[in-house]
Formats: sequence, C-alpha cells, structure tokens
Amino acid sequence: MSYLEKLLDGAGVAWVPLGELVTLRRGRVMSKEYLADNTGNFPVYSSQTGKNGVIGKIDTFDFDGEYITWTTDGANAGTVFHRTGKFSITNVCGSIKINQEAKLNYKFLFYWLSIEAQKHVYSGMGNPKLMSHQVEKISIPIPCPENPQKSLAIQAEIVRILDALTALTTELTTELTTELSARKKQYNHYRDRLLTFDEGEVEWRTLGEVCDFKNGFAFKSNLFRENGLPIIRITNVSDKNIDLSDVKYFNPADYKENTKSFEVNYGDILVAMSGATTGKIGFYAHRHSAYLNQRVGKFLPKKETLNNRYLYHFLLSKVESIYVIAGGGAQPNLSSNALMEKILIPIPHPNNSQKSLAEQTRIASILDKFDTLTSSLQEGLPREIELRQKQYEHYRGLLLSFPKPAEAAV
Repeated sequence: MSYLEKLLDGAGVAWVPLGELVTLRRGRVMSKEYLADNTGNFPVYSSQTGKNGVIGKIDTFDFDGEYITWTTDGANAGTVFHRTGKFSITNVCGSIKINQEAKLNYKFLFYWLSIEAQKHVYSGMGNPKLMSHQVEKISIPIPCPENPQKSLAIQAEIVRILDALTALTTELTTELTTELSARKKQYNHYRDRLLTFDEGEVEWRTLGEVCDFKNGFAFKSNLFRENGLPIIRITNVSDKNIDLSDVKYFNPADYKENTKSFEVNYGDILVAMSGATTGKIGFYAHRHSAYLNQRVGKFLPKKETLNNRYLYHFLLSKVESIYVIAGGGAQPNLSSNALMEKILIPIPHPNNSQKSLAEQTRIASILDKFDTLTSSLQEGLPREIELRQKQYEHYRGLLLSFPKPAEAAV
C-alpha cells in the first residue's frame, strides 16, 4: 500500500471545483512611481519569482491573513505562492481566499496547485496566461469529505511531510551552493597568492612580448547553419569555459576566404572582446575543432617563454582589468593591441628559460588541482540540485496522487 492509501484508510475522495470553495481576486496596477511615492513596510508581490516575488514595499496593504497567490500573466504564469500577513499584489497576480477553512488547508491547496496550476496555463498568442475563470475550474481532491475533521487531519499530515521535504531539499541545495562558493574562494586565494611575487623575483612583461594573439573571423550570420563546423561566438565564452550548448555552424564552401587559420583546438585560451561577456576567459576543453567568430580572440603563448596553463590562470585573475581596458560601461569593446600592450604578466627567472618554465609549470599544476575540484563541483552542482528537485517532485506526486472518479479516468 502507498503512504497515501494508508492515510486515506479506505476513505473516499471528493473532487470539487476550486470556485466552490474559494474567493478569487486580482491585484491592482502599481507603477514604479507609485511604489517610490508610497514607501512603507508592507510587501508588494508581482509576477517575478526572484526575492519571493517582492518588487517593493508600501505604507498600505490590500490583504491581511493567509492566502494563496498566483501569477496570471507572462513567463511565470501559473506559479503559486503561500502568503501570510499584510501585503498587496500587482495586476499580474491573483489571490485565493478559502471560504470554508473547515474543509480545506491553505498549504495543502498550495502544494496541490504547485502541480496542477501549470497544466491550465494558456499560451496562445505567445503570452502565457492563467486567469481567474480558469483557476476556479481546477478540481481539488478533498479526502474523506463526509468527515471534515479527519479530512483536515489527512491534509495536515501531507503538508507536514511536504514541508519537511521542502526544508530538506532547500538545506541540501544551500549546502552544495555554499561548498561551491568556498571552493571558488579557495582557488582565488591560492591563485592570487601564487601569482604574487616579491620585487626582483620576476620580470613583468607585456602579453605582446610573451605571446601572440589571433582575432576571429567575420562569419556572416545569414550563412549560419544548423550543422557543419562549429563557430565560437562571444556568448559561448563563459566563466573559465567555452560552452557549446548553444552554437552556430558554418560550411567552408560558403566562403572564398580560407577559414583554417581561425581553427580552435583543445587547450586554446580564448577571450570575449565585446558584449556582456567582455573580458571573460575560456579554456577550450573540447576534443573536436571549432572556429573563432569575430570579437573572440585566441592567445598563442611562445613556447620557449610561457606555459599555456600558467597564462590561463594568470588571465583569470585579470578579467576585471581587461574589462576596464575595454572601456566598461554598456558597450565595452576590447582592442587586441591595447590588451597585449597594457596587461603585464610576471615571468619568473626571466634569464633562464628552462628554470622559468619549470616554475610556471609548478604554479600551474597547483592551481590546476584547485581548478579541477572547483569545476567538478560547478558542473555537478546543477545536476545534483536537479536530482534533489526531481526527488522532491516524485514524493510530492506520490502524496498527492488521489484516486480519481471513474468518469474522470475514461
């Protein structure tokens, strides 16, 4: 027997349209100016999911008590929240007030709608909506309807378990995120420490003295393909990596120019030279080749002078400096000449190439170990969080899988 069957203990389930049990209201329009002119202590909730939906606080409130609210319009349509206290909602939200609290538990309703509301979102005309007339038609299971006291006890036990699962999932996610943050700080600490030298220990040289630089090719967007040879654009350069999850392709036959010289291979270090990712450094860790689009550059270290991984770790410490060189602001634009002339890199034992490369290799090897640990956590974290969420949704589904009437199953 499932846990739900044990809870029901043979009792029936009534499926009731939500409109028979609750009162629905819409929020009101509140502009940024209104929020600024009426600042206070009572939260205003809107359609966003960040910060629990809070977009500001005002000196009055429209609701006082326990409610369920939901997002009516936009990308988050169908998202539900459990609210308590004094608050207001904007016009892209709706509120649910239970009329018969002897029959229905607020948190039970919240968990049920967390599953069910999304199924009723209408996405016509590209604008997802879940309006009041749709919400009131959503059926909700009322266990043991002939015995309200037992019904509420069953609902409360389901809420207790789901609250505990929610808390556990949140705690585990927080622990994983905290661990990743600690590893990043540890890597940054040792990187800065290992790349800090006393006067006379190193010789500071411009990047242009110790490596060459290759600018990308102006691949034409109207010739992008869905398959072929991959093109690395500025959007593919993320924190320390080259992300090829969203990549465009090209066919060399579409160009008179020889694109071979713009090839990128495993181990190459790239930099984004404009846009939101300006200054970001990426290590190309893929085994297949790709090609540099314009505004993406590639560093070519001189092997007799500069270790590739040493350069990589050093450049990661200079992301903000590179962004400043690019002009910062809303439209940063990095010049390869400025980059190669203004960024200085420390070269240990500058008069002994063999000894210098050995020291660079030693430093890079230590930082690689921290980098590998941090990267493995960073790659594993989203998957781990996803697994925790799926685990939570699995048990939530089991606890809310009430038997439906025969006519509903047909």
